[in-house]
Order: sequence, then structure tokens, then C-alpha cells
Amino acid sequence: MLLGALVDAGLSLDILQTELGKLPLGGYTLSTERQVRRGVSGTKLRVTVDQSTNQPHRDLRAIRALIQESTLAPQVVARAIAVFERLARAEAKVHGIPLDEVHFHEIGAVDSIVDVVGFVVGLHRLGVNTVYASTLPTGSGMVETAHGPLPIPAPATLEILAEVGAPIQFTPVETELLTPTGAALLAEFATFDQPSMSVHRVGYGFGDRELPWTNAVRVVLGEPLLEIAERDEVVLLECNLDDTTGQVLGYTMERCLVAGALDVWFTPIQMKKNRPGILLSALATPERVGAVAEIILQETTTLGLRQTRLQRHVAWRTSDQTVETPWGPVRIKVKYLAGQPVSASPEYEDCARLARESGEPLMRVYEAAMEAGRALL
Repeated sequence: MLLGALVDAGLSLDILQTELGKLPLGGYTLSTERQVRRGVSGTKLRVTVDQSTNQPHRDLRAIRALIQESTLAPQVVARAIAVFERLARAEAKVHGIPLDEVHFHEIGAVDSIVDVVGFVVGLHRLGVNTVYASTLPTGSGMVETAHGPLPIPAPATLEILAEVGAPIQFTPVETELLTPTGAALLAEFATFDQPSMSVHRVGYGFGDRELPWTNAVRVVLGEPLLEIAERDEVVLLECNLDDTTGQVLGYTMERCLVAGALDVWFTPIQMKKNRPGILLSALATPERVGAVAEIILQETTTLGLRQTRLQRHVAWRTSDQTVETPWGPVRIKVKYLAGQPVSASPEYEDCARLARESGEPLMRVYEAAMEAGRALL
């Protein structure tokens, strides 16, 4: 339904088929049909799997390898794999097994691989930078799975939504309105908010079931109104320390950054009993806050952490462009506001590596990369 809505909003089926053809995956056909449901016209997208083609159950390693073997754009590969990793984490937690032992059953089926990769391709080809979603209806009752009947929302669906704190709405209709695959796509891409925007195109993707209302996902494509940056939510973790060495603090910072912290910093403070101390602060996304908090509690002497949820305004940026310098290539981060590039900055690690290899001063390499990067604006 998500992919059908993107096609209805302007994603070319030919382009979608061409992009999906870059996967080493066969045994299916993709088709669309224009339909009218309860007075609303939209697109019904079908993935028809050839039953005579052997399609094995796949684990996370197999799906990751399949996507990595494709010739899809690197950002499409990375985000599609991230969606399946969300699914695997939820399945592993629900069933109490290691991540590598998760076999996806329904989720690993061909149509779900097409759904996930196709949706990521659709966002990429339509130039969608930010996704917003409303509160998610879940349905009720029971659903049949490879593990037998399970309550709706499915346990894996709830685990995925819990990672990002997604808002849900229980609905009395006894059917599954939100699958684990749909939940993982929205958890990976969406901020659960509905900002002011100028509308460009609208698409409806129809489902199979007949419901008391139009069974469709609606996609609205447009541009933010009076917004120059996307918004998201982060978590600030803090603790006061007066008996931890500088070596331990440095090591803790390294571990937190590896675990996915967005930033870690130290602030000198005055504590009780006139002791000089350090305020340790770490910023993390909601899904990474648990891992970062665990490291701080393990590696320092603190007995507890303060946690604060914060809203961020984040400028969209890319880091997939490269410029040439006399000493070699350097990746460039380009910052965008309201869809327009406004600044470009060289990747420090690339400049530092070239400076070490060539013996040139770092600032000379950095300035050369900076000058080349201005041509991208």
C-alpha cells in the first residue's frame, strides 16, 4: 500500500521495475491497476510471486548480502538494510533468540523484499528528503503467522514502534491494519508529526481488504511551509562525576560514539562539598539511548543518569560528493536549507589522512578541499 501510494503520486512503474531489477532476485512480477474505492481513485500495486520458483526462507545475513550484491544507489542499499535490521531486532527480542538466528518467514518473502526496497527506491527517485506520518491505526483481533495465531498488533510490530516511541491508535475492526514491515518502514523514515506544507501531489495506495472506510494509504508530496530544516527528537543523557579519571572519561566518550551517540561532551562544574567535577553529557536518538546509557553506567562511577527529550531542527545534508585536491579525493558535506545548498565543508578524516600521507600541513589540504567544494554550491 505504501509503494502503491508512491506510484499513484508519480513514481514511474518503469523506473521502479528497472531499479528493482538491480537486485539479484527473480520469480516475481510487478503490476498496477487503477481502482475506485468508495468514491476515491487510486492505485492497487501487486507483487505476484511465481509459485514454481524456489524461494528459501532468508535470515538477516542472507537479506543483507542480497541487497549489497545489487547495483542500487549506496544510500538506497543502506536504508533498505536498516529497515530489515529493525525487523530482525524486533523478531529476536520477541522470540528470545540471537539476531543471527532470526529467520524472517513472511518478512523474508519475495514480496516483502520488493515492498521494502521498492519503497526506499521510491523515496529516492521522488527526491523525498523527510517523511512525516500520522498516528498509526493498528486494528485488533488475531493474525495468522508462521508461528501460529498472534494478537493484533503483532508483537514484532509493537517492538518496532516502541523503539521510536511511535503513536498508535487501537481500532475496533478485527483485522491487521499495520504489519511489521509497514511499521519498520515508518520507524526508519518517519517523524510522527504533520507539519505545515504546500501540497504538490497526492497518491492513494489500496489494500486487499474491504473495510467500512476506504482501505488506502494516502501520500502527500510537497514542500515545508516556512520551515528550512527538518525536525526530529533526541535524548540528552547527563550525570555529574567527581571521582572519575580523565582516562576513563576519554574511553567512555569513545565507546558512546561507537554505540551511536550523536555527540558527547564534558563541562567543568562545582559539586557538593566544594568538589570540582565534570558534567558528562551525551546526545542520542531514542532508539540508541539504551545502548549509550548502559555504557555510561558501566564505565563510570555514576549511580544514575538524567534523561531529557529534546526537539531538534536539523538542516538536510549530503556527504556522498567528492572533490579532487592535489593530494587526492576528499568527501564533501553539503548543507541544504529549503532545498538549496548553502554551505560545503570537507570531511576532516579525509583531509587528515591526505596530510599524513603527503606531509603537507593539514590546513593547506583543508583549504584546497574547501575551495573545490564551493563549486558544488
